[in-house]
Amino acid sequence: MFDHKKVEIEWGGKTLTLETGKVARQADGAVIATLGETVVLCAVTAAKSVKEGQDFFPLTVHYQEKFSAAGRIPGGFFKRERGATEKETLVSRLIDRPIRPLFPEGFYNEINAIAQVLSYDGENEPDILAMVAASAALTLSGVPFMGPIGAARVGYQNGEYILNPTDAQVAEGDLDLVVAGTHDAVMMVESEAKELSEEVMLGAVMFAHEQMQPVIDAIIKLAEQAAKEPWDLQLVDDQAAQKAKLKELIGDDLKAAYKLTNKSERQNAINEARTKAREALADLKETDPAQYLGTLKLVKKLEADIVRTAILKEGIRIDGRDTKTVRPIVAEAHFLPRAHGSALFTRGETQTIATCTLGTKDAEQMIDGLDGLSYQHFMLHYNFPPYSVGEVGRFGAPGRREVGHGKLAWRALHPVLPSKDEFPYTIRVTSDITESNGSSSMATVCGGSLAMMDAGVPIKRPVSGIAMGLILEGKEFAVLSDILGDEDHLGDMDFKVAGTSEGITTMQMDIKIAGITKEIFETALNQAKEGRAHILGEMAKALDSSRTELSAHAPRIETMTIDKSKIRDVIGTGGKVIREIVATTGAKVDIDDDGVIKISSSDGSQIEAAMNWIKGIVEEAEVGKIYNGKVVNLVDFGAFVNFMGGKDGLVHVSEIKNERVEKVGDVLSEGQEVKVKVLEIDQRGKVRLSMRVVDQETGEELEDTRPAREPRGDRGDRGPRGDRGDRGDRGPRREGGDRGPRRDRGPRRERSENKDEGGEDIGLPSFITEN
Repeated sequence: MFDHKKVEIEWGGKTLTLETGKVARQADGAVIATLGETVVLCAVTAAKSVKEGQDFFPLTVHYQEKFSAAGRIPGGFFKRERGATEKETLVSRLIDRPIRPLFPEGFYNEINAIAQVLSYDGENEPDILAMVAASAALTLSGVPFMGPIGAARVGYQNGEYILNPTDAQVAEGDLDLVVAGTHDAVMMVESEAKELSEEVMLGAVMFAHEQMQPVIDAIIKLAEQAAKEPWDLQLVDDQAAQKAKLKELIGDDLKAAYKLTNKSERQNAINEARTKAREALADLKETDPAQYLGTLKLVKKLEADIVRTAILKEGIRIDGRDTKTVRPIVAEAHFLPRAHGSALFTRGETQTIATCTLGTKDAEQMIDGLDGLSYQHFMLHYNFPPYSVGEVGRFGAPGRREVGHGKLAWRALHPVLPSKDEFPYTIRVTSDITESNGSSSMATVCGGSLAMMDAGVPIKRPVSGIAMGLILEGKEFAVLSDILGDEDHLGDMDFKVAGTSEGITTMQMDIKIAGITKEIFETALNQAKEGRAHILGEMAKALDSSRTELSAHAPRIETMTIDKSKIRDVIGTGGKVIREIVATTGAKVDIDDDGVIKISSSDGSQIEAAMNWIKGIVEEAEVGKIYNGKVVNLVDFGAFVNFMGGKDGLVHVSEIKNERVEKVGDVLSEGQEVKVKVLEIDQRGKVRLSMRVVDQETGEELEDTRPAREPRGDRGDRGPRGDRGDRGDRGPRREGGDRGPRRDRGPRRERSENKDEGGEDIGLPSFITEN
């Protein structure tokens, strides 16, 4: 029933399995990839015809993590997988970016690639496996895919590269890098690093490319067994004549337009040239609409020829710069008065307003994924409104591009953050792009770094970022620093690098051609280093280090640690005590299982009140020390006072005042604030307190002026009986008088309950004497 084909290889000390022919047989290509006990299915389907009027390549990649893969049920009301999570969106982009350039120009058939995680072992990450499965499924499908590609994750620890490291190895190491590429060249790079050098980063990319070769060979071996017949492509007619006619018509207009350094003026001139072309081709639109659309698309190629030739032959870019110059930069810190931290960062015609907001542990982002619930205390959100490019468009929830750009900036800044112990705040950075003409994600890195420093976040060092471009014609190439939007669209590479003065924190590369060589990669890295250093210098003019004080509008967080055995006392039965602390003081209180307590409020007095309350609960009372307290109960013989949060002590009626107090309620009332001194703590932990030796206004200890009570001693000190007055007024003695005759009770020794009838001593009862 099944035409099952399977290939296995040893990869990084584990078995990688690729199989097809058993599942999803109606798809054009379907592959199950297994590494350890992580299993990913990728199915590819392709439309057999092109939609009328289609003039772009509609490739869609979906990556989905099934909760059943990890033996979990999704949270929320619906209890099923719904919209794509941030991670699913990022992995979808990770798969899309290296495969998209490998389809031939002019191929406009719609393609769907859907990767689903079916099993997850908690050790082998499914993203790399999904990339491999997608590459294999496309290779088997018969569509014109110029692959296959391989993929690999690389870690770096103790000077050694690690292939496909576990999550623990990534956390302990200095690098998390993902690379995709063909047999000959690198196609895509995504990374986060702890300030590593250019040499280490380049070595990691080359190591990954080398280690993915067995995977590419395995895909080819599977394709030899199970690949479908390749599609017959409709050859595109030679468009040289049409291009020459178009160049004669508007070539000079486009050249003049690309000499304008202002973006708006340049775009207006280009639009005028396109309008001129449309008017000249109006008859063709009526007779052959398809050829009309094809000819108009040649305008973009004509623009590319003009821009690329000027850069390679003359070294002159669109805005008049050479290949290494960075556009003018203006940075301004504390741009907004009420934000905890803010910055306005402008580089040429790219601009962002970045803000940093500090919050408590309650504000952490909860993430529900295959690994279970986790919490993220650093968030970065990137927004790209249509007005930033002078257009009318959709404004609302972020799309895939916004999510990807935000995560890139997150990776750039995350390595320089302080630990949660050093800075126990939740941090949210937002970047609102107000102008865009090239690399708004790197502007987000620069603006986000300044905003965090303005907020007082003690980052290790400032971070800057730069976008690099590439023009490649044969063996001749030019690497461009700080590319414009048009240079991005018309060039061959989008290469972003961010880092500090000490090293790289993130690196992302997307190639629009069949790959680049090590020489080009090395040139781009070194040129990016120079650009980053220049940008850091411009940023330092606004703010060169983190402020030492937080904003007056930011919450303060104080941390204290208590013994684990005292946690229950602070929380109280059903949370009663901690709720009372929060309600009374107004401060937020968070306690973890290790006894670390974080108290937060924008009002320092609230934090102090909560800390003192908690200290009173966990500290032991000290004899001779004076405490503030509150009367909680009145009794005939005194008052019980709560003086250390969870501790009560007794103020005896004799210790309320030096004068005699007839009725406690005449002097004290429940809820009254008092000051008390600890006189004694007995063996049972009961505390005896005094008010009379403490000044109730100032809390200072007073001298005890009450005469000391004479010791009672033995009864001989009481003097002769005659000194005790005449007993006449006391009535007759007990033996006689009005008491009546004595009953015959026998001798006293016979009245003992421990004598038998014969008068013998029978001792204590057996239940007492028995052990």
